[in-house]
Amino acid sequence: MILSGKEIIKRQGKDIEITPFNLDQVNPNSYNLRLHNEMLVYDEDVLDMKKQNAYHKIIIPEDGLLLTPGKLYLGRTVEHTRTDKFVPMLEGRSSVGRLGLCIHITAGFGDVGFNGFWTLELYCVQPIRIYPNVEICQIYYHTIDGDYDKYESGKYNNNESVQPSMLYKDFLKKN
Repeated sequence: MILSGKEIIKRQGKDIEITPFNLDQVNPNSYNLRLHNEMLVYDEDVLDMKKQNAYHKIIIPEDGLLLTPGKLYLGRTVEHTRTDKFVPMLEGRSSVGRLGLCIHITAGFGDVGFNGFWTLELYCVQPIRIYPNVEICQIYYHTIDGDYDKYESGKYNNNESVQPSMLYKDFLKKN
């Protein structure tokens, strides 16, 4: 089951934490998250799963940043979220999708126990100008049935900023 917006409000500060929280960002069954001004862009044309790929940080100016198709931009949410009881999920807002901007490629699924900022995998189908603090995506919460372990991975949990892929760490564990 998906929590309603009213239920998100009721649980805010208890078993759901969204910081900062603004009632104007609550939807009937989700909460809008905003785009932070900090982004990462990979420096390499070919990305390698087995290594830490080089990247650089860019700041989205107040007058916007033009995104180019065929390039991956890693952004993050302004809001920090945490829940130990629900499965958080992330999707783009329909208004953003109608402009051809994807906010995640495959990573819209969260785990019970996730605590941090959401890294967004921004990709556009045609050039688009983006702006900091725009309500770019929405988080919604599923209930979970049965016993479970909370997500406590050291790779992405308790993050403080945009995070590049750390898939290379999985290869280190196998050796």
